Amino acid sequence: MPLNRRTFLGTSAAAGAGVAIAGASAVPASAHGHGHGHGHGRPPKRYSFTVMGTTDLHGNVFNWDYFTDKEFDDKAHNDVGLAKISTLVDQVRREKGRRNTLMIDAGDTIQGTQLSYYYAKIDPITAKRGPVHPMAQAMNAIGYDAAALGNHEFNYGIPVLRKFEEQCDFPLLGANALDAKTLRPAFAPYVIKRMRTPHGPDVKVAILGLTNPGIAIWDKANVSGKMVFPGLEEQAAKFVPRLRSMGADVVIVSAHSGNSGTSSYGDQIPYVENAAGLVAEQVPGIDAILVGHAHLEIPEYFVENKQTGKKVVLSEPLKWGQRLTLFDFDLVWEKGRWVVDKAGSQVLNSNTVAEDPKITRLLADEHKKVVAYVNQVIGTSTAAMTTAEAAWKDEPIIDLINVVQAETVKAALAGGAYAALPVLSQASCFSRTAQIPAGNVTIKDAAGLYPFENTLEARLLTGAQLKDYLEFSARYYVQTPAGAPVDTAKLTNADNTPDYNYDAVSGLTYEIDIAKPNGSRIVNLSFEGKPIDPAAEFVLAVNNYRASGGGNFPHVAGAKQLWANSEEIRNTIIAWVQAKGSVDGAQFASVDWRLTREGTPVF
Repeated sequence: MPLNRRTFLGTSAAAGAGVAIAGASAVPASAHGHGHGHGHGRPPKRYSFTVMGTTDLHGNVFNWDYFTDKEFDDKAHNDVGLAKISTLVDQVRREKGRRNTLMIDAGDTIQGTQLSYYYAKIDPITAKRGPVHPMAQAMNAIGYDAAALGNHEFNYGIPVLRKFEEQCDFPLLGANALDAKTLRPAFAPYVIKRMRTPHGPDVKVAILGLTNPGIAIWDKANVSGKMVFPGLEEQAAKFVPRLRSMGADVVIVSAHSGNSGTSSYGDQIPYVENAAGLVAEQVPGIDAILVGHAHLEIPEYFVENKQTGKKVVLSEPLKWGQRLTLFDFDLVWEKGRWVVDKAGSQVLNSNTVAEDPKITRLLADEHKKVVAYVNQVIGTSTAAMTTAEAAWKDEPIIDLINVVQAETVKAALAGGAYAALPVLSQASCFSRTAQIPAGNVTIKDAAGLYPFENTLEARLLTGAQLKDYLEFSARYYVQTPAGAPVDTAKLTNADNTPDYNYDAVSGLTYEIDIAKPNGSRIVNLSFEGKPIDPAAEFVLAVNNYRASGGGNFPHVAGAKQLWANSEEIRNTIIAWVQAKGSVDGAQFASVDWRLTREGTPVF
């Protein structure tokens, strides 16, 4: 077989893929026992470069919390935003030399703060002569080389995403975001960057972007019939050999997918949600993976590839710009090509630096506009309400969400075939710091109560299905025997269930016996004072995330849809408060559920 350039590169790439990485050890290349073919004791040519990475920025430019309208702070005193990241990036570039660095992101960029909401909905980037998205402006100024698509990129619909893509000076990558009709990538799958070395030959660095298959479920309304999202492993297996055959010396995957190998949507689609580790394990030829989506901090983690035994380095920087990942690669020139000799990673904390004035100046006007917007008064409240204890008590502030949802669905079904059925509603404690103050209520108060861009649906469920639903929800509590002390800090989030996957359902009354095992905790489930009829039909007012299978709650994804709305629940709450003028918890607050042990209330 004649050795043309393609087959030659392919064979040498395959050989290169078998070279082991020396983990994080600092063993010099010459000590690895494989000769570098230089003879005469000449030192081998070496080159080092650094790839910086962020993920899950979620619309954070400034170190600011638009829901509280003050500087961001948490228990660990983390800071957020691209302005902080920019300072770290400048430091790294000064230290390593700008031409020896790349800057990438692993997705979830344009949703999550009131800043990103404002430029999607209030002053949209899609308008004629509309503004440039603040995230595009900041990332362009920092000099990103590529960003993977996150699932939240699709929340505002494909037109907003396409406009954002157009405004970025770097590609948005998604090798597994395919056009539904042609099954060809709907976005650039990869980009190849050349690193100039002092030794003549460039290092070719391929960045492959992979997004989350869950988009097909979570943003069904926006992508159905337009795009499909196959699994990360199968698309990586298709593209990595191709990138190697194109002469890539280093292959980095930017994956909007966690490392746990689990999914929150069960078997609704055959692909794994958190597949980054599986990609490293199953697909040979990858050097490093920037991990996103899970909102966890992984400074450095090695996964051994099953076929080659080679170690792949994974890192996930903490969300919102709280951390910056640094991947450091040491290469050696061997048999006429660059080979990765060593790769490792670490994270830098953005709370160690000041915001970059270049970024804060660039977006000062946008920030001011959004602060003015969130401080608009929409009504008043007779009393203060808070979510501080809503994760274990039925609190009026969660009842507010449920009353708005139930009233909206009742009005939508009025006069129709299902108008006579009782309407129940589900809501979660999305944030434990949300509050509605006594006195003036602003947009930021309502938005803080419902930080996600979820929309509302009505689904038809039976009494028996609702019991299953509540049992599933009750897994959130750690089993605590009767008589044992209860520590609220350790009571919730059993099996890492996030707060947003615990639903309280209003319109029924029930107890959750936390002394009992999962599956038999719902006690005294009643409707209008009588035990619930398993065959009776109910309408559940439910957000689109839950209705489309998010959290993998039973029955709801397959239940008959009676109505759906494209208006965000948050806006529905804002409009409800504006229409009422005043919020009076006494008019709608009721204790529908409580935690018990053997019949005795816990609180």
